[in-house]
Amino acid sequence: MKIILLSGGSGTRLWPLSNEARSKQFLKILKNEKGDHQSMVQRVYGQLRKAGHEDILVATNVNQADSIRTQIGQDISIVIEPERRNTWPAIALAAAHLYFKEGCVHDDVAVVLPIDPYAEDRYFELLNHLEAVIDNGFADIALMGVKPTFPTAKYGYIIPDPDHEIQMAVQNETGSARAVQYFKEKPSVEEATDLINHKGALWNCGVFAFKVGYLMDRLAENIDFSSYEDVLNSYGQLKKISFDYEVVEKAERVAVVKYDGIWKDLGTWNTLCDHVTETTTGNVVLSDTSKNTHVINELDIPTVVIGIEEAVVVATHDGILVSDKKESSYIKEYLGDKALRPMVEKRPWGKYYVLEHSEHEDGSCCITKKLTVKAGKNISYQYHQKRSEVWTIVEGTGIFVLNDTLQVAKPGSVFKIDVGDKHAMRAVEDLTMIEVQIGTELIEEDIVRIEKNWDKILLMCNALSKSDKDQTMNTGE
Repeated sequence: MKIILLSGGSGTRLWPLSNEARSKQFLKILKNEKGDHQSMVQRVYGQLRKAGHEDILVATNVNQADSIRTQIGQDISIVIEPERRNTWPAIALAAAHLYFKEGCVHDDVAVVLPIDPYAEDRYFELLNHLEAVIDNGFADIALMGVKPTFPTAKYGYIIPDPDHEIQMAVQNETGSARAVQYFKEKPSVEEATDLINHKGALWNCGVFAFKVGYLMDRLAENIDFSSYEDVLNSYGQLKKISFDYEVVEKAERVAVVKYDGIWKDLGTWNTLCDHVTETTTGNVVLSDTSKNTHVINELDIPTVVIGIEEAVVVATHDGILVSDKKESSYIKEYLGDKALRPMVEKRPWGKYYVLEHSEHEDGSCCITKKLTVKAGKNISYQYHQKRSEVWTIVEGTGIFVLNDTLQVAKPGSVFKIDVGDKHAMRAVEDLTMIEVQIGTELIEEDIVRIEKNWDKILLMCNALSKSDKDQTMNTGE
């Protein structure tokens, strides 16, 4: 069985702690059995491995790929969406990767699930039941359905057929599933109550199982392809639609396996705070009269909260939130388009701070960043199509690459990078530099990466002279 983990979304409802670069699933605010902090990604990955699922592929976007590798390992298999187009295109691309790149055959079973559910270990063990439903030919699509703990209009519902139960052997136990009668997407609370009490309705938690070949056949109805590259190049032609609407609700035979245990979407401050053990993080003073209030402060300046109850206070470089916990679920509506690009971002090579972001009347933009590159690490060899840059070295030494030519980088060095120029930086010792970006569209998607591995970058370049090597002391190569 192949596992496809879907990692996407910016986690706007957990602003300002989460953003495009630091989505909610990467926030290390939960604790494992040893008391160490872990992220939702790390928790889910660990639970999958514990349940015996090791053949895992992550489908994500370019902004999250580095975070995935940093948190669960550099060797994790990743497929990167060329652009965001909802869950149907993302899952189709992942299935194509399994088929063309990982040697899956038509009858191999794949199970798709979100990368950030909060659930018990049994949830992940039941994935074997989904596989059994598909493997034995009982259905084309098998879903996981969560037994609801309360009626809500936030989720979609699966209504099982009470007269069509499926019995099957799953490893050392007997499993069961039911055919799906119909679906109801986000009903009113009153209707949800009726569905739960009289129809045995289950929450749709976004877990799907199918044969790889079945999905490739569905994909062939949308585009022509004979390779993974064909699918990748035609990605923009796929409908921007959810997997539920495009595949599940059109399938002739759908079954559901019921999960009766803890399952939560920790997507709002109200639900997340229920699982955060510390009431304060960072430089915080919280009065004893502030009952059931959580405060997170990532700034150097102190945050003092006095006499506020049932609230969440979050202060980061991206913004400050002060909200009643129950009202915090509406943050997306109040924030609107006011959320700006991330001001601080960690990368495998170090981190950066946005010092200034300005827009001009002629449509051009300018962003000034302070970058720190850790000793022995390097920024990938890359180029941009819509911006030029100027790098000024403030502290430390390194090796700069410009269009296959190596140069020494030291305090006071200034490097001008035009549109289309290939460039990279390797830090010999911890290196700090100021980066000024100028262009019409200053976005991360404008990074075209050529190579990340420093040894391979060197093979493309002219060697440093002996005197240049002496100036950098030791390149470590």
